[in-house]
Amino acid sequence: MPGISSTTETPYADGKILKHAANGVGVITFNNPDKRNAMSLEMWEGFGEALTALRDDDTVRVVILRGAGGKAFVSGADISQFETTRHNAAASEQYAKRSAAQRALLADYPKPTIACIQGFCLGGGMQVAMLADIRIAAASSQFGIPAARLGIAYGYDGLKHLVSLVGPSWARLLMYTGMRIDSAEAQRIGLVERVFPDDQLWSETTAIAETISQNAPLAVKAARITIAQVLKDESQRDMEAIKAIGNACMDSADFREGRQAFMEKRKPQFQGR
Repeated sequence: MPGISSTTETPYADGKILKHAANGVGVITFNNPDKRNAMSLEMWEGFGEALTALRDDDTVRVVILRGAGGKAFVSGADISQFETTRHNAAASEQYAKRSAAQRALLADYPKPTIACIQGFCLGGGMQVAMLADIRIAAASSQFGIPAARLGIAYGYDGLKHLVSLVGPSWARLLMYTGMRIDSAEAQRIGLVERVFPDDQLWSETTAIAETISQNAPLAVKAARITIAQVLKDESQRDMEAIKAIGNACMDSADFREGRQAFMEKRKPQFQGR
């Protein structure tokens, strides 16, 4: 795997979720290419297990999410399961509960996350991508939420993130029509941050991830916490959390290392403390 020295991958969900980590960067791969990485319940649960393992690995400072096969990031939910898992309102509620914990884990993840998107990013795949901190796409990628074409309601959390990224008017257009848009349009409306040629996507994504992993972890954490609070209503903001992480940065060994490295004109070696 270019850009990151590969280590042995750990499989989850019968190998349909893969995890590995090297050089401070964790990678989770949705590995169901025969179904364009459509997410089954088992894959959702395996995804949560992989996220937890990387969260608890102190050597990992940033996590990349990617799809196997080159044709899809995640093409949505596995519709073949719908007859047994989402055939009516009660079953759909149970399905949502079983996958909600994994979505919540990603939404509140304590480390930076990057969605590396190549190919189709549809439905539930859009939800995964929107929960990541940063979205980087290949030029050939396509985005959409076909809920209206399937007769299902897209959940509140997914629509909340969609509206926050692209605004209510574009959210309505995407949801009412079920249309797909390309990467250029997705970048223009704010759904993705960067677009690269397909053959450069992985190297460019890993370069960004490695840059993040080499920066001071507490400073990155401070930015993540503060941005999250900015996005909340003023009455719900935890200003004490912002103050606490700010103080932790100023009192950290990494701050001293950053100052010293600057004076000595060398690359800093941050330890996250």
